[in-house]
Amino acid sequence: MIIDKLKRLEENLKILNKIKNAYKPDDFLKDKVDEWGLRYGIFETIQIIIDIASSIVAERNLGTPQNYSEAITLLVSNNYIENELGKKLIRMIGLRNLLVHEYGIIDIKKLYEYLNSLNDIRDFVNTIKKIVA
Repeated sequence: MIIDKLKRLEENLKILNKIKNAYKPDDFLKDKVDEWGLRYGIFETIQIIIDIASSIVAERNLGTPQNYSEAITLLVSNNYIENELGKKLIRMIGLRNLLVHEYGIIDIKKLYEYLNSLNDIRDFVNTIKKIVA
Protein backbone atom coordinates (compact mmCIF):
# COMPACT_ATOMS: atom_id res chain seq x y z
CA MET A 1 0.00 0.00 0.00
CA ILE A 2 2.79 2.43 0.85
CA ILE A 3 4.46 1.89 -2.53
CA ASP A 4 1.17 2.64 -4.34
CA LYS A 5 0.69 5.78 -2.24
CA LEU A 6 4.24 6.89 -3.02
CA LYS A 7 3.59 6.51 -6.75
CA ARG A 8 0.42 8.55 -6.44
CA LEU A 9 2.26 11.18 -4.41
CA GLU A 10 4.91 11.42 -7.12
CA GLU A 11 2.21 11.82 -9.78
CA ASN A 12 0.62 14.58 -7.71
CA LEU A 13 3.99 16.31 -7.41
CA LYS A 14 4.33 16.36 -11.20
CA ILE A 15 0.86 17.82 -11.62
CA LEU A 16 1.35 20.43 -8.89
CA ASN A 17 4.66 21.40 -10.47
CA LYS A 18 2.90 21.88 -13.81
CA ILE A 19 0.30 24.05 -12.08
CA LYS A 20 3.04 26.09 -10.43
CA ASN A 21 4.74 26.68 -13.79
CA ALA A 22 1.55 27.37 -15.77
CA TYR A 23 -0.37 29.63 -13.39
CA LYS A 24 0.08 32.78 -11.41
CA PRO A 25 -1.85 33.38 -8.16
CA ASP A 26 -4.24 35.84 -9.81
CA ASP A 27 -5.25 33.21 -12.39
CA PHE A 28 -7.05 31.30 -9.65
CA LEU A 29 -9.03 34.36 -8.65
CA LYS A 30 -10.43 34.53 -12.19
CA ASP A 31 -11.48 30.89 -12.56
CA LYS A 32 -13.22 28.98 -9.77
CA VAL A 33 -12.64 25.62 -11.50
CA ASP A 34 -8.89 26.20 -11.51
CA GLU A 35 -9.06 27.31 -7.88
CA TRP A 36 -10.87 24.09 -6.96
CA GLY A 37 -8.22 22.11 -8.83
CA LEU A 38 -5.48 23.80 -6.82
CA ARG A 39 -7.33 23.25 -3.56
CA TYR A 40 -8.01 19.59 -4.23
CA GLY A 41 -4.53 18.89 -5.58
CA ILE A 42 -2.92 20.27 -2.45
CA PHE A 43 -5.47 18.60 -0.18
CA GLU A 44 -5.05 15.17 -1.76
CA THR A 45 -1.26 15.43 -1.70
CA ILE A 46 -1.24 16.23 2.01
CA GLN A 47 -3.74 13.44 2.68
CA ILE A 48 -1.46 10.93 0.96
CA ILE A 49 1.41 12.07 3.20
CA ILE A 50 -0.84 11.47 6.21
CA ASP A 51 -1.84 8.04 4.93
CA ILE A 52 1.78 7.02 4.40
CA ALA A 53 2.88 8.33 7.80
CA SER A 54 -0.02 6.60 9.55
CA SER A 55 0.73 3.32 7.78
CA ILE A 56 4.38 3.35 8.78
CA VAL A 57 3.49 4.21 12.38
CA ALA A 58 1.05 1.29 12.49
CA GLU A 59 3.26 -1.22 10.68
CA ARG A 60 6.29 -0.44 12.82
CA ASN A 61 4.33 -0.20 16.10
CA LEU A 62 5.61 3.30 16.81
CA GLY A 63 2.67 4.31 18.96
CA THR A 64 -0.93 5.38 18.68
CA PRO A 65 -1.23 8.88 17.25
CA GLN A 66 -4.17 10.90 18.53
CA ASN A 67 -4.24 13.02 15.38
CA TYR A 68 -2.55 13.32 12.00
CA SER A 69 0.23 15.57 13.24
CA GLU A 70 1.17 13.02 15.88
CA ALA A 71 1.83 10.44 13.18
CA ILE A 72 4.50 12.77 11.82
CA THR A 73 5.80 13.46 15.33
CA LEU A 74 6.17 9.71 15.91
CA LEU A 75 8.16 9.36 12.70
CA VAL A 76 10.46 12.17 13.85
CA SER A 77 10.88 10.84 17.40
CA ASN A 78 11.74 7.40 16.03
CA ASN A 79 14.28 8.86 13.57
CA TYR A 80 12.39 7.97 10.41
CA ILE A 81 12.30 11.57 9.21
CA GLU A 82 14.31 14.65 10.16
CA ASN A 83 12.92 17.14 12.66
CA GLU A 84 12.89 20.07 10.23
CA LEU A 85 11.00 18.09 7.60
CA GLY A 86 8.58 16.95 10.29
CA LYS A 87 7.82 20.56 11.23
CA LYS A 88 7.10 21.42 7.59
CA LEU A 89 4.82 18.41 7.19
CA ILE A 90 2.90 19.32 10.36
CA ARG A 91 2.30 22.81 8.92
CA MET A 92 0.98 21.17 5.77
CA ILE A 93 -1.41 19.10 7.86
CA GLY A 94 -2.65 22.35 9.38
CA LEU A 95 -3.37 23.59 5.86
CA ARG A 96 -5.18 20.35 5.07
CA ASN A 97 -7.39 20.89 8.11
CA LEU A 98 -8.18 24.42 6.94
CA LEU A 99 -9.09 23.13 3.49
CA VAL A 100 -11.33 20.40 4.85
CA HIS A 101 -13.08 22.34 7.56
CA GLU A 102 -12.80 25.82 6.02
CA TYR A 103 -12.27 27.48 9.37
CA GLY A 104 -11.88 30.71 7.49
CA ILE A 105 -11.68 32.00 3.99
CA ILE A 106 -8.62 30.56 2.28
CA ASP A 107 -6.37 33.21 0.76
CA ILE A 108 -5.70 31.79 -2.71
CA LYS A 109 -2.41 33.64 -3.01
CA LYS A 110 -1.20 32.04 0.21
CA LEU A 111 -2.48 28.67 -0.96
CA TYR A 112 -0.52 29.11 -4.18
CA GLU A 113 2.60 29.79 -2.09
CA TYR A 114 2.36 26.22 -0.79
CA LEU A 115 3.48 25.17 -4.26
CA ASN A 116 6.88 26.43 -3.10
CA SER A 117 6.87 23.48 -0.65
CA LEU A 118 7.01 20.84 -3.37
CA ASN A 119 10.66 20.14 -2.55
CA ASP A 120 9.65 19.31 1.02
CA ILE A 121 7.18 16.78 -0.31
CA ARG A 122 9.89 15.39 -2.60
CA ASP A 123 12.16 15.05 0.46
CA PHE A 124 9.40 13.12 2.22
CA VAL A 125 9.04 10.78 -0.78
CA ASN A 126 12.78 10.14 -0.93
CA THR A 127 12.96 9.51 2.82
CA ILE A 128 10.06 7.06 2.76
CA LYS A 129 11.52 5.23 -0.23
CA LYS A 130 14.64 4.55 1.86
CA ILE A 131 12.52 3.29 4.75
CA VAL A 132 10.48 0.84 2.70
CA ALA A 133 13.39 -0.35 0.54
